[in-house]
Amino acid sequence: MNHLKGIHHVTAITSSAEENYKFFTFVLGMRLVKKTVNQDDIQTYHLFFADDKGNAGTDMTFFDFPNIPKGVHGTNEISKTSFRVPTDAALDYWVKRFDRLQVNHTGIKEQFGKKTLSFVDFDDQQYQLISDEHNNGVASGTPWKDGPIPLEYAITGLGPLFVRVANFKYFKDVLEKVMLFTEIAEEGDFHLFEVGEGGNGAQLVVEYNSVLPLARQGFGTVHHAAFRVEDRAVLNEWTERFDSFGFHTSGYVNRHFFESLYARVAPQILFELATDGPGFMGDEPYETLGEKLSLPPFLEPKRAQIEELVRPIDTVRSTKKFDKEYE
Repeated sequence: MNHLKGIHHVTAITSSAEENYKFFTFVLGMRLVKKTVNQDDIQTYHLFFADDKGNAGTDMTFFDFPNIPKGVHGTNEISKTSFRVPTDAALDYWVKRFDRLQVNHTGIKEQFGKKTLSFVDFDDQQYQLISDEHNNGVASGTPWKDGPIPLEYAITGLGPLFVRVANFKYFKDVLEKVMLFTEIAEEGDFHLFEVGEGGNGAQLVVEYNSVLPLARQGFGTVHHAAFRVEDRAVLNEWTERFDSFGFHTSGYVNRHFFESLYARVAPQILFELATDGPGFMGDEPYETLGEKLSLPPFLEPKRAQIEELVRPIDTVRSTKKFDKEYE
């Protein structure tokens, strides 16, 4: 059985695609590599922020569902997304940056032997930065070379995904017996699992919490998380595996930028498996990634209708020069 290769992407919900674009571009310095729509709800933007070339394992994506209420954090949710930075010193840079830009954060802490910095955005979406200084395992991506963050401090990809559950035993069984993760450490109610080559890019932190009320999905919360597989053949293996354990899945889904399978593996926890390719470079040149509304071929005939449904957002960056911000 081919193991999962690590985290592919995390998809969350925002109250404002415009503010989301500003936060990820100008505060976090991540590159918008695709501006498209939710393929199942064409009035909804789907924005993809990633590394310099949109590599699998580096992208955080967002829906902006119209009129959706604010979400409520609690138990039974994908609770926090991590981003990798190169060194412990990078976290010192980000503390100063967040202070200057008035981004709420916790200060630098340590968990499972790694330095971390937790913070939130304007929707109270939960994030952390994690240092790769003592990391071994799945390689990270390439920081956005033309963005505002000095490359030695910049975000390079996704780190450990946090999941909070009320029934830890059941979820541990799913991770270990179905998805072939291994538990490698425990700190109180937090349990660290990893898969494949391991390391920050292939880890889950599972928090056992039966005290908090149930989470409620809305803006400011994660919609689903995806894990990497090599190609369609491996995706088919995993479809058969999920079926053999009695999970109801979406079956094969072609998302154009990658091929997918979805399964709700626990109450309110939706996981996706996604292929590494074909990626985001097929329909736009490198220099102008994310600047136009990109549609998969099956939606292209509806372009005029879609462009009337979604308001324009100016995401042109190729004509602008970002000075590196050293504080």
